[in-house]
Amino acid sequence: MIVDDSAVIRGMMARWLTEAGGFDIVATASNGRMAVDAVERSKPEIILLDIEMPEVDGLAALPLILKAHPSAKVIVISTLTQRNAEISLKCLSLGAVDYLAKPESARAANAAADFKRDLVHKLRALSETRSRQARTPAPALPVVKAPQVPVVAPRAGSTRPQCFLIGSSTGGPRAVERVLMDMKAALPGIPVLIVQHMPPMFTAVFADHLAALLAMPVREAKDGEPVVPGTVLVAPGGRHMGIASSAGKPVIRLNDGPPENFCRPAVDVLFREAAAVFGASTLAAVLTGMGADGTQGARHIVNAGGTVVAQDEASSIVWGMPGSIVKAGLAHDILPLESIGRSLKGLITGSSK
Repeated sequence: MIVDDSAVIRGMMARWLTEAGGFDIVATASNGRMAVDAVERSKPEIILLDIEMPEVDGLAALPLILKAHPSAKVIVISTLTQRNAEISLKCLSLGAVDYLAKPESARAANAAADFKRDLVHKLRALSETRSRQARTPAPALPVVKAPQVPVVAPRAGSTRPQCFLIGSSTGGPRAVERVLMDMKAALPGIPVLIVQHMPPMFTAVFADHLAALLAMPVREAKDGEPVVPGTVLVAPGGRHMGIASSAGKPVIRLNDGPPENFCRPAVDVLFREAAAVFGASTLAAVLTGMGADGTQGARHIVNAGGTVVAQDEASSIVWGMPGSIVKAGLAHDILPLESIGRSLKGLITGSSK
């Protein structure tokens, strides 16, 4: 179902999805009130929900839509403004699974082409996840352990983590929140670096949101700033974030290099450079997200003797990124979202409590 007050936008998205194949447009609506009425009749699997609409906007409509049809996957769509970034993150906290930045009319063909590509890729990933979940459940995947590094369990002689990295995409903001809240007691003792696939402006709002939630320093990373315990740094949208050693101390390095895995920031960049600086004391978690970003970087961490944890399929919105880690044999543990923070806290503090 496509919900947007612009008939032009509704028609454009419907045409793109029809041309892409594999999608049926079961309903359209021009405002939130009409969407709530339509969702009860059409029962769409995926809903594209514009934020700015007359009568009932996307933020007000979202909880009503999910109440009427709880299994729907909602992607919110908005233009790139700070206010819309804040509203989009609020929608994620209310149950939306992802967001798309709508191109402004002034930014012609390239922006529209990028929006089309992102739209089709996100919907394809969500639909594939739903197809897998609809099948008869397969036996649980075994825990995959890389033989050259210790499993996730504190033990004598193991290297205590000195840097914690998170990579995530679709469904990531809520997953990141949960992991950090569950390991909050360990955060003062370690620097935390996050690459969440988000457009510019969204990452600053996300950092502010985490700062309020955790009641500790969280901000967008700045080039050259030190990587120190007790601080959470988020990669700025549109820029790669890595780590370098300066005068023997780790510092942030931002760059505008080409996208990797169609992403900038890319998880691979952070993982690769962190492994070079922190070696066996690198700890990383790969959470829900589409694609395979993070897999090559995780290989660097494993080869350096560090530890990689992947979110399991059942608790992931899209099991692309963590699934790729698991299939490559790079996950030291595969955990449901509700167990990741507690496990990581134990590794960092050396305590299972």
